[in-house]
Amino acid sequence: MLLLMVVEFLVFYFTSNISAERHSTSSSPVSQVLASAYKPWLFAATLAVLSAVFDLYGWAWTTGLRSLFLRVAGCFAVSGLLLYLASLALPNLFASGGELASAIAISGLSIILIRLLFIEWDKVDLFKKRVLVLGTGSRAAKIEELVSQGEAQGINIIGYLPMGSIHSYVPRERVLTDTDNIRDLVEQFGVNEIVVAIRERRGGGLPIAELLKCKLRGVSILDLPTFFERQTGILPLEAINASWMIFSDGFSQGITRDLVKRLFDILVSSAFLLITLPLMVLTGLLIRLESRGPIFYTQERVGQYGTPFTIYKFRSMYTDAEKDGRPVWAAHNDDRTTRVGRLIRRLRIDELPQTINVFLGQMSFVGPRPERPYFVNELAAQIPYFHARHSVKPGITGWAQVRFSYGASVEDAMSKLQYDLYYVKNHSLFLDLMILLQTVQVVVTGKGVR
Repeated sequence: MLLLMVVEFLVFYFTSNISAERHSTSSSPVSQVLASAYKPWLFAATLAVLSAVFDLYGWAWTTGLRSLFLRVAGCFAVSGLLLYLASLALPNLFASGGELASAIAISGLSIILIRLLFIEWDKVDLFKKRVLVLGTGSRAAKIEELVSQGEAQGINIIGYLPMGSIHSYVPRERVLTDTDNIRDLVEQFGVNEIVVAIRERRGGGLPIAELLKCKLRGVSILDLPTFFERQTGILPLEAINASWMIFSDGFSQGITRDLVKRLFDILVSSAFLLITLPLMVLTGLLIRLESRGPIFYTQERVGQYGTPFTIYKFRSMYTDAEKDGRPVWAAHNDDRTTRVGRLIRRLRIDELPQTINVFLGQMSFVGPRPERPYFVNELAAQIPYFHARHSVKPGITGWAQVRFSYGASVEDAMSKLQYDLYYVKNHSLFLDLMILLQTVQVVVTGKGVR
């Protein structure tokens, strides 16, 4: 996907250049310099960002041509409108008229052609990693389930080696029974990677000597959590343990990372507060007009290292939503929600006051969602490693929010924790920026609203 992003950015850039040369009518040297220096970059950057917003750099568009065409059409319709409005305000920096129309049209056709080729390329096994899985039990079945759901992009599972296991949970035709010699299988099938999906590795259950020889011959050896981390963006709770978390890469904190994240949060929250101030004032008036009660809803949440803090949100429910004082999970089409509340929840406007929490340093823009102490105690008692999500600051949006629907049960919380653990292990400024872009898509589509 990163390769696809780079290729398309270059296509957008050169398409804008060509359109500028064919339609340029300016005789001013200053205007020509500005156009050649900034127009192609601004055009390409706008299309690339909006492509990310419409999830064209995820895998959802590969499910069918209809999904591809709808996303491309939406992306280029919005891009064309935004670039046209920008050209009216800054004609020297943005393409307009025939130049803009031809650049949009050529880019749109190019992106469809590139992605059709990408889909065909993804089907060719020649470009995929050839993976051998050790084990045929329940852990190996998780990998086969991943393949059947179409989430095993970039890999080709050549088969499953029983390793003396009595039970088999994978299709019989996928089990390799001709030999138990891993080196022979590696040479026979051209294996690039071996995934260890064996639960019991002690007492001779794992052929260490053979795996070491394969490793020294350039074959990658992965355990199940690392494989799922790479393929799905989660850390499966049933496959990880405390020792794996201690010795694996990641889960690291540092002064430099904290400083960069804090500066980013201060700059973005300050700009965000200024930009959204008129919208927040209007929202406050609508809330006050519809129902009695405060405009803001305050609630105690658990922050970094378990420190409690008060979170700010626009009130979206009636004031007696929890009459008995007992916290309740939000339900789909919750009848406790006001009409204005349903609207601001769908557009995520109710979350805007949390920008104040970000500015005060209690939260970050990106991180695991902060939970109430009642739910934290309840979930921590039932879900292992739940408190690990509190090693970073909670966020307004996060990896779990853009990849998983709204959590309203212990089972949902367990699924979301797998995404939160992935973020805690791999958080970086680049990942934060990607999550922010995907958050825009979530707001536009209304995904996970309750």
